[in-house]
Parts: sequence; structure tokens; C-alpha cells
Amino acid sequence: MIVRHLGDVLGTDAHVKGEAFESRRMLLAQDGVGYSLHDTQVREGTEQRLHYKNHVESNYVTAGEGEVENLVTGEVFPLGPGSLYVLDRNEPHLLRALRGDMRIVCVFTPALTGREVHDADGSYGLPDDVSER
Repeated sequence: MIVRHLGDVLGTDAHVKGEAFESRRMLLAQDGVGYSLHDTQVREGTEQRLHYKNHVESNYVTAGEGEVENLVTGEVFPLGPGSLYVLDRNEPHLLRALRGDMRIVCVFTPALTGREVHDADGSYGLPDDVSER
């Protein structure tokens, strides 16, 4: 059984900060459950271009308001507490936080190791070690 608290992650290598976001990575590949789980905050007024080519990402919004734009179709979807969006076809997308910081619970498969950084196109590479998945 894994029991972890947000306070266990804050200030560690699993607490990743960028200009537009803060990701508290609660579960990672090393935990061996096949996915990673992140408590992410996206700062109000920011826009991020993301494209997870090697991962499926599921996102559940718990606070704030924003929108996600599918860059393949041009569709724009409003987001707020209780919204779910899943990038099941590895769609490149824009994520915008419009009113308040958005708080999102994110699940990645395969699991992230915690060492990833966004490439120039907004994606993460595959884990170096296949056993980390």
C-alpha cells in the first residue's frame, strides 16, 4: 500500500515548477503502479503549448477556469471544476488558465519518472529504462 501526502512531495525532486505551472508528482514510475499521478496548478493568465506524443494524459479540473484547444481540429473546450479532458490521441493542444489558478489532477501512462522536461514542442520523451513503466 502506498500512502503519501502532498507535504511529503513539496520541496523534493517530485515538486517541479515552471513559469506557467507547478506539478506535485504524487506517484511516479518508481512506485510501480503503471501510471503517474500529479497534482498540478496552472497559473492564471498563462497559456501552454503541449503535445504528449509518447503518453496518454487524463486531466480532472478541481479549481479555476480555463480552456483547452485541440490544435488538430481547432475545437476549444471550456474547463472548470468537474471537467475532464483526456489526450487519448496524443493531440497537440493549448491549455489556458483564464480565471483563477487552475488545479488539475493529471494521470500519465506510461508513468513519468519525474526527471522529464518539456521538449521544444511541449512533449516528454519515453523513459530511458522500459522497466520504469
